[in-house]
Amino acid sequence: MIVVIIEASQMNPSDVRQLWLHLQYNLVSVIICSAFLVFGATVYIMTRPRPVYLVDYSCYRAPDSLKAPYQRFMEHSRLTGDFDESSLEFQRKILERSGLGDETYVPEAMHFLPPRPSMQAAREEAEQVMFGALDSLFANTNVKAKDIGILVVNCSLFNPTPSLSAMIVNKYKLRGNIKSFNLGGMGCSAGVIAVDLAKDMLQVHGNTYAVVVSTENITQNWYFGNKKSMLIPNCLFRVGGSAILLSNMSKDKRVAKYKLVHVVRTHKGSDDKAFRCVYQEQDGAGKTGVSLSKDLMAIAGGALKTNITTLGPLVLPVSEQLLFFAKLILKKFLNKNVKPYIPDFKLAFDHFCIHAGGRAVIDELEKNLQLLPDHVEASRMTLHRFGNTSSSSIWYELAYIEAKGRIRRGHRVWQIAFGSGFKCNSAVWEATRNVKPTKDGPWADCIDRYPVKIAS
Repeated sequence: MIVVIIEASQMNPSDVRQLWLHLQYNLVSVIICSAFLVFGATVYIMTRPRPVYLVDYSCYRAPDSLKAPYQRFMEHSRLTGDFDESSLEFQRKILERSGLGDETYVPEAMHFLPPRPSMQAAREEAEQVMFGALDSLFANTNVKAKDIGILVVNCSLFNPTPSLSAMIVNKYKLRGNIKSFNLGGMGCSAGVIAVDLAKDMLQVHGNTYAVVVSTENITQNWYFGNKKSMLIPNCLFRVGGSAILLSNMSKDKRVAKYKLVHVVRTHKGSDDKAFRCVYQEQDGAGKTGVSLSKDLMAIAGGALKTNITTLGPLVLPVSEQLLFFAKLILKKFLNKNVKPYIPDFKLAFDHFCIHAGGRAVIDELEKNLQLLPDHVEASRMTLHRFGNTSSSSIWYELAYIEAKGRIRRGHRVWQIAFGSGFKCNSAVWEATRNVKPTKDGPWADCIDRYPVKIAS
């Protein structure tokens, strides 16, 4: 601007006249160039991805009256009279090796003798978990109900009418034109799917908030039979849920905790073994439950491999990518016995939130990704304290890392979850600020006791 002003001040009337004549002769060119510039700028502004910020989130903490210590769980299972001695012994062995502690929660209906699994009890469990997480979220963020434009709820096994999303709309009197979605039957990885759906909606609808609620319902899905593969979920799944507030508004960049960087989804449902490895069905006696295949870990490993093959080029340093592709080419064209190179994801991420699906899942990922014990600490401790809370477990894990005061601005967090179908989904977040521990988080009164040593 200064240079232009100086040059203009040195021009005489003759120079100005020559410039005007020059512009007259080239008026068409000037108009065309200007139109292209305006059109290009408009297209860029309209089509560029909107950043998605995680303003805050909350995890539900059940009352102490719902705790199910190991001894009480086994005694209660025996007194129900539904399980034979072989099944009781199987459950005992699973619990001993599960990595669960004595403070996990089961729904109120399961504390009665005999248990009282009913539609009403299942609704009450869903309300307690979802509303408990949402009440905390709204209190911490001061967001008004009328400001929420998008609502995504995921719960795999309980899908009443009206839907869970409708229950939330009714409870909090959300606005009539809200874009609401209810995801069912999508397993433990549905939390990342819900975030991905909310992200896509935030690209279309500007200047709004999206709320994602992730939970699972146990009351009507407890298995009362004796088929071994269907007894495992009883031993692992526990009460839990989370509520996440996302925003695409630039004003929230200052207060948000994280920015969503990537979501990568992998679906292996076209393979019959993968499709049936986590399968809801009835046993020979007509009792309904979820059966887990003995091939589950192998299928999960294959889904993980596909997922990280897509994710790797997006997050890994160039040096790691070159090593990976060099080994790939060597294996393909020269020596098929060469082991594929496992990229060092520790160079791409500062924190790992691996779905606390069970001890074997965490062990397998720790081994395959060559992680250190510190990297899987949050997953192991979440499994110990809260059990497998399905799609919400990755948020309890992130809450653990925050409670330890380990999140710094610029840190990257990798959330990875597995679910029926079979699916493996990843979400990558980048911290926009140093995150301080919250006073009302799920770990607030017990974080000083962790990590604990878990018996092998």
